[in-house]
Amino acid sequence: MLGRSESRMGATCAIGGSVLLLVGTSLHPWEADPNEAVVAFTEYASGVPPLAAPDAPAFIIYIAGPIELIGGVFVTIGLLTRWAAFLCSGLMAVAYWLGHGTKELLPLLNGGELAALYCFVFLFIAANGAGIWSVDVARDKSAA
Repeated sequence: MLGRSESRMGATCAIGGSVLLLVGTSLHPWEADPNEAVVAFTEYASGVPPLAAPDAPAFIIYIAGPIELIGGVFVTIGLLTRWAAFLCSGLMAVAYWLGHGTKELLPLLNGGELAALYCFVFLFIAANGAGIWSVDVARDKSAA
């Protein structure tokens, strides 16, 4: 059973994540892929539990959790999108090889489908860049 503070933190993260998802989907153009914001939100949501779990390994608490949390927020709103997505892609590649790749080579055999999928989706986002309504584009317009 969860304690009162853990329940509050979970509710706060869910509300904050929902707001980020709403803002992220509105920042991306209609003709662009709407899944970019959804993928970034799920990365944000997967970064919250390791930060709250005291029994998780130190690597996950201090490195992977913050990268997932901050990188997911940055990609969702379109701030430093290429760098954040590239970092998240690398993190998912490391997660795949450390957590799943040691068991079997293929993702279907070792249960690493989501890690491999996120790795390549974030690599695509890093190559493609942010949408036209992102914070990156707004910063570039204000600098010009």
